[in-house]
Amino acid sequence: MKFFETELCTKCRGRGFCNKPCRIYSKIANFIPKTKKHFSGDSPPEIFVGRYNYPNINAGILSPETHGNTEELSMPEIWHKNKLSIGQILTNRSQLIHGKFQTSIKKAREKNKFTKVMQEISIAYKPVSTEFFLKKIPRKNFEINKYSAAIGNPAPLEKARLQENPKVKPKVDYLISDTDAKSVDSILEMHKSKILTSNIIKILSAGLLGTKTRRKLVPTRWAITATDDTISKQLLKKIRYYPEINEILLFHGDYVGNHYEILLLPDKFSFEVIEAYASGSVWNVLSNKVKFSCDFERFNGRKKYAYEVTGAYYTIRLCLAEYFEKIKRQAYCIIFREERPEYYAPLGVGILRQLGREALTKKPEKPETIEQALKIMQSRMMIPISQFKEKSMLLKEYGKQKRLKDFF
Repeated sequence: MKFFETELCTKCRGRGFCNKPCRIYSKIANFIPKTKKHFSGDSPPEIFVGRYNYPNINAGILSPETHGNTEELSMPEIWHKNKLSIGQILTNRSQLIHGKFQTSIKKAREKNKFTKVMQEISIAYKPVSTEFFLKKIPRKNFEINKYSAAIGNPAPLEKARLQENPKVKPKVDYLISDTDAKSVDSILEMHKSKILTSNIIKILSAGLLGTKTRRKLVPTRWAITATDDTISKQLLKKIRYYPEINEILLFHGDYVGNHYEILLLPDKFSFEVIEAYASGSVWNVLSNKVKFSCDFERFNGRKKYAYEVTGAYYTIRLCLAEYFEKIKRQAYCIIFREERPEYYAPLGVGILRQLGREALTKKPEKPETIEQALKIMQSRMMIPISQFKEKSMLLKEYGKQKRLKDFF
């Protein structure tokens, strides 16, 4: 689903297309330091691989001009843990300089001077001191999308070198050295070993996973969804054999204008996400009406990409798969998400992943009926629950499919 009129605000980049002060840029304090072409700083660590003009794309390394603990500039896990506001996150992101270069996805195997440094940074779990030589002074703008956090201050990279050895976890070092292992197996092994999802995404994006002849750079936007999809899909292969829950469970959570209601019903696994973009939220700026997106899958999964909800679909499915694997149960899942006016700038799906995980760690409410569950949900939501019900395919189908036990 495409919202042209809502994307104008985020693509405008503060150039005043609406003749109003930019609500994104105006919230950023100290937008960018007066960067020189030559500087040194601690990369959080962070890299970015673009997707435009694929397979010949732009890639890059991000770093501030400062040294020390810079992880808060990059990691959604830390943003959510510390409950940073949108303004704080954007201000942090504005300190990162994006040294970019042109390359091909196949350069992951050739390891030229830029991709080698980028790959070494991608595998680190702590900030890496890096020296940058830029061809030009960075431009003051942001690249903004629904998948990853804002990336700004781009400048062509002339040279980059590490000033220290990156700190790499043994499991990561082992897996990137195993050129016989498939990327799916490596991703699952890292997840099992408690490697942060954000780090797994960077390693995949840098072209360090998979068999030797198939390794290539993966655009960051694709790597995010691929990681969430791969892990959840593999976990669900086991989850579909687990017993069903025997009561209704209801979870909820809020963060920076994103509200989740997670309804789990006793039945075989099915999964649906319904997102509502309230008027004034980041992807519904100009319209006075609420806009909806909806995607779902039944017990056997889905073969096509979730084109309406996009990356957020796979992110919350991963959260649920982790929860079901923990409790060794399965359920019929319907996810309601409100994107409220407070969410005025996109921060990527990483914050939704952490929001979903946190919500599922709380003690669930246990309403006796679906109607009671919907009433409880409505007490926390600003959009009428009836509008969600109209969009939900799984809610309409629930309980209408006869089971084998119904005949005995």
